[in-house]
Amino acid sequence: MHFDPAYSGNVFIKSHPNYEESEAVIYGMPMDWTVSFRPGSRFGPTRIREVSIGLEEYSLYLDKELEEVKYFDAGDIPLPFGNPERSVVMIEEFVDSVLADDKFPLGIGGEHLVTWPVIKAMHKKYPDLAIIHMDAHTDLREDYEGEPLSHATVIRKAAELIGPKNVYSFGIRSGLKEEFKWAKENGMQISPFEVLEPLKKALPELAGRPVYVTIDIDVLDPAHAPGTGTVDCGGITAKELLASIHAISHAKLNVVGCDLVEVAPIYDPSEQTANTASKLIREMILGWVQNRK
Repeated sequence: MHFDPAYSGNVFIKSHPNYEESEAVIYGMPMDWTVSFRPGSRFGPTRIREVSIGLEEYSLYLDKELEEVKYFDAGDIPLPFGNPERSVVMIEEFVDSVLADDKFPLGIGGEHLVTWPVIKAMHKKYPDLAIIHMDAHTDLREDYEGEPLSHATVIRKAAELIGPKNVYSFGIRSGLKEEFKWAKENGMQISPFEVLEPLKKALPELAGRPVYVTIDIDVLDPAHAPGTGTVDCGGITAKELLASIHAISHAKLNVVGCDLVEVAPIYDPSEQTANTASKLIREMILGWVQNRK
């Protein structure tokens, strides 16, 4: 019997079977070791892949089909349960290897801390890296309850590595007063509540630079994405998030890698969140992979 893994639910739909021939690599980071409210995002990568079977392969938004981009699904990195220190090392090593092969890394989380080792790897290859960060939360704490390795510290770590002025956060609606103060004093760009319009204004500043995009699914209002660990009301719509992804595509920004994190399927029996995430990933693949310079 012929078995096609691209339609089995084991890999993201239409994945290419050959790593060497692929332009991009999808990989899962099934970790939720440091979450402060509800665990479960470690199951996100698997379920997003499984529901991707329901996607149309054609994007009406971009007039492209998935078969036009060769991307390989490498599966999940086998992260050691409960060990964030070792997990971030393994993620960084994996992304180092993908970048060494000049491929576009597209990560699926997992909690948002998984983005930190990816940024470290990206910065080694692209010293002038900028970050577009879409999220409900600032994630700018130095530590959370005394723990510096936390999903609440990821953007602070990234900003300290690449320089706060190179981090552009959108959709933020929750954080400590001290976090907003630190961002302002250090020149970091935070756009509260909204994403699309402030993003459009920022895109010209990012032209010609290597850009990494990290999207926390909780930037969406819980009405659009209830399946996440730390829900926060007052978020944007799925339509606005799609339009924001497309704005980056149409600007032909030099996106060199991206991730989508914090999908926790157990809290959404309707699977609305996982299905939305898979569609967002389709648009990220079609809009960003071939724009690399």
